[in-house]
Amino acid sequence: MIGQDIQEVERKVLSILKVLRDSKEPLGARVISQRLKDFGVGLGERAVRYHLKWMDERGVTQLVGRDGRLITERGIEELNDALVKDKVGLAFTRIELLAFRTNFDLDKGTGLVPVNVSFFKNKEFHKALQEMKPVFAEGLCVSDRVAVAKSGERLGELIVPQGCMGLATVCSIVINGTLLKAGIPIDSRFGGLLQIRNKKPLRFVELIHYAGSSVDPSEVFIKARMTLVKGVIEKGVGKILANFREMPALCRPVADEVIAKLNKLGLRGLLTIGNTSEPVCEIMVDLNRIGMILYGGLNPVAAAAEAGFELENYAMSTMMEYEKLIKVKEL
Repeated sequence: MIGQDIQEVERKVLSILKVLRDSKEPLGARVISQRLKDFGVGLGERAVRYHLKWMDERGVTQLVGRDGRLITERGIEELNDALVKDKVGLAFTRIELLAFRTNFDLDKGTGLVPVNVSFFKNKEFHKALQEMKPVFAEGLCVSDRVAVAKSGERLGELIVPQGCMGLATVCSIVINGTLLKAGIPIDSRFGGLLQIRNKKPLRFVELIHYAGSSVDPSEVFIKARMTLVKGVIEKGVGKILANFREMPALCRPVADEVIAKLNKLGLRGLLTIGNTSEPVCEIMVDLNRIGMILYGGLNPVAAAAEAGFELENYAMSTMMEYEKLIKVKEL
């Protein structure tokens, strides 16, 4: 029993550390208590204060001002060294959370949509944008609408670091969210590198299953410089970021209606969809299921990384109001 109590305390501490890690500014106990709900942790403001005091003594958090806390270097190290089983499936959990929080109105074209956030160096952002614009124009992404913020400004729940420009791109999870609201259960299987030939999808050459990953696959492939998005733009041959989903075949008519409405509103994240129980790009599909492939929202950013620009990605990181995003050609 004592061992179980200690383990439960450690889980709460790790959850608090995750909240602080994702924030660029000090957070108070009240805000931490609210954000812990995203991790399925119900901890009141008073209880959070109790844990924070103990965490200060351990040196994993630091008091700033009257009530604010920041995660320390030691806290980041402890979080990174946390039990592997606590990290496995984190990407899958994040997808489900953002899909649930999506409240995009298909009739009004307004509401919260999931976004990826990327940080560029101030002096490089304009040139990097020129590398990204052709990818938006070609439609190798979820939407051509973005948000830009300067140092100290917010993109959703993230604050742009000093010396950087922030770019928010729409995440493919918006399709999960709108289909979920229409009563369609979506199984998010994996993210991968999709080989393109003659500007048509051929096969997945690399993949990472969400259920066994602690990070978004797109971040991994971009950091490893494994994409060839520019090749698709210039020659129709290359490798792009894509995501594989499944849904019950019975839901196909409703799904088609939802996707058609999304397309009219500028959300064209669906690359291809298969037939009942048939493979899609050489990926097997279960009986009475339909497979679909969605564009990775970070494909434009991947093109900038291919060109050698330094950047930092936070895939499927936060929510923003779709109506407040602007078309990239207006930048």
